[in-house]
Amino acid sequence: MTVFDESERRAWAGQAGAYAGSFAKLCAHPVPRLLDAAGVKAGMRVLDVGTGSGTAAAAACERGAKVTAVDAEPSMIAMAARAAPAADVRLAALPDLPFADDEFDAVVGNFVLNHVGRPRTALAELRRVTRPGGRMAVTVWPVPAAAGQALLGRAVRAAGVGRPAHLPALEPGDDFPRTERGLTALLGAAALTDVVCDTLRWDHRTTPEEWWSGPAAGVATIGQIVRSQSMEVTEAIKGHFDALCAEFVDSNGVLVLPHAALMAHGRV
Repeated sequence: MTVFDESERRAWAGQAGAYAGSFAKLCAHPVPRLLDAAGVKAGMRVLDVGTGSGTAAAAACERGAKVTAVDAEPSMIAMAARAAPAADVRLAALPDLPFADDEFDAVVGNFVLNHVGRPRTALAELRRVTRPGGRMAVTVWPVPAAAGQALLGRAVRAAGVGRPAHLPALEPGDDFPRTERGLTALLGAAALTDVVCDTLRWDHRTTPEEWWSGPAAGVATIGQIVRSQSMEVTEAIKGHFDALCAEFVDSNGVLVLPHAALMAHGRV
């Protein structure tokens, strides 16, 4: 486990409820297309890795698939088990999955590569557990981020706050360009064939209160940054956030945030 992985485990510990109330609906948006890309249908053995609140696992079960779902965080496992009672939900983490070679017909990972210290090693493990001819499909957030996704980061920077030293970034040799070309190359290096990468775009509709609740509770990297500040600095970030929300609030008070995700898929 890398230093980055250890930091991720600490950051997400006990955060399932706060995640469900803030960012989970956003992350659920690509799920139907992700399952389509992996060819998920009735009777297939499907692995949902990094299941989080269980959205993809539940959707795959609704298609009649035989679903196994794993996550590294116990509170997420409990939530996913409630969301997808027909799935086999287990505590497990990349890059060491407790499955035999070629065990699944399809593997999906919705934003899981954002949270592993060695993405290439993680993809090699996902390939190992996928049968020859099976499909893998993953999503990641792009860089640069879409305007709505950048809102919270803009508020942090406007308050003069940078990334704290205790939050490690990926080692340069482990990172990859968060672009269509970069993600395509990453899957190609994992020996997948017929790799395709698309950019998905949508408007996420929420409220300023709901959107702020994630970082206020310490959810994800942005939340770890906010929660590590003094009360005065946190209030300054919140003030900038409130001001910047004016760019995205519609006439009904709904926060309309343009988002984008990279979705790549290929065959083993």
